[in-house]
Amino acid sequence: MGIVEEWHECLGRGEVLLLDGGTGTELERRGVPMDSAAWCGTAALDYKDAIRDLHEEYIRSGADAIITNTFATHRPLLEAAGLGDQVGVIVRRAVEAALEARERAGCPGVLVAGSMSTMPASNVRGGYAPLDEQMAAYREQCGLLAEAGVDVIALEMMQDRERAALAFEAATETGLPVWLGVSARKDPDTGAITPFNWPDESFEELLDVLIPLGPSIVHVMHSEIAAVPEAVAMVQERWQGPIGVYPESGYFTMPNWNFVDVIDPADLAAEARGWVEAGVQIVGGCCGLGPEHIRALGALRGVNAGAA
Repeated sequence: MGIVEEWHECLGRGEVLLLDGGTGTELERRGVPMDSAAWCGTAALDYKDAIRDLHEEYIRSGADAIITNTFATHRPLLEAAGLGDQVGVIVRRAVEAALEARERAGCPGVLVAGSMSTMPASNVRGGYAPLDEQMAAYREQCGLLAEAGVDVIALEMMQDRERAALAFEAATETGLPVWLGVSARKDPDTGAITPFNWPDESFEELLDVLIPLGPSIVHVMHSEIAAVPEAVAMVQERWQGPIGVYPESGYFTMPNWNFVDVIDPADLAAEARGWVEAGVQIVGGCCGLGPEHIRALGALRGVNAGAA
């Protein structure tokens, strides 16, 4: 039985599984420089060992899956960083770091998810390449991730319906299972749940477009903790399969994460217990959350998902 099949057997038994925490933000905390156009996407070129060591620490902290440092490595982002000719090298080195960490930790059952986003250069909403170029870049990155040996493709921070659908198509073409990661924010004035960086769009309409495409798991990720319960409920109205949550804490000012008011690990575990009792089976952390948060989430092993 393969790693993915073992994962889904565990989920079928109602078990709670753990993801890792933030990668880019934790690398920054450890002194790895961030790029003004591609954020953490360039790190594998010169800091592969730091990435490997972080992945290994997450595994030793209890993570059942680690996510590659490839969130910001599709061609338009790396071209903006002056590294367009290094796309293949960077993606392969990032995946190698994760695979080496799994081997060093002696945990062959840990799943390696290959991350891809639709993040524009410098994280500016108007910074996208034309759609045909974006699609070519998504296909290229997904192909590189698959060839390098990831177990699944993890689409992260999907919030723009058009580009997210293209990314999903490219991921599906690899033949690997596809994780769908959607990001939510709660409007402080209206209380509305919206896509994280697209407050003028509908989170529910985003789900209506993407969930029918056929993900293997749907994650509410890089989302404000306050938005998680309602976002999960919206997913559950449309999706009967496994659901994961890995929120962020702090805030981003490109290219740096501001570790301000980051949730205490014990408080995260308390919040996550409520999500698990509501039916969430996979929990972890995104930007701002580190190994100490994953260790705290270990207290949720054995909790009956959906017990509320």
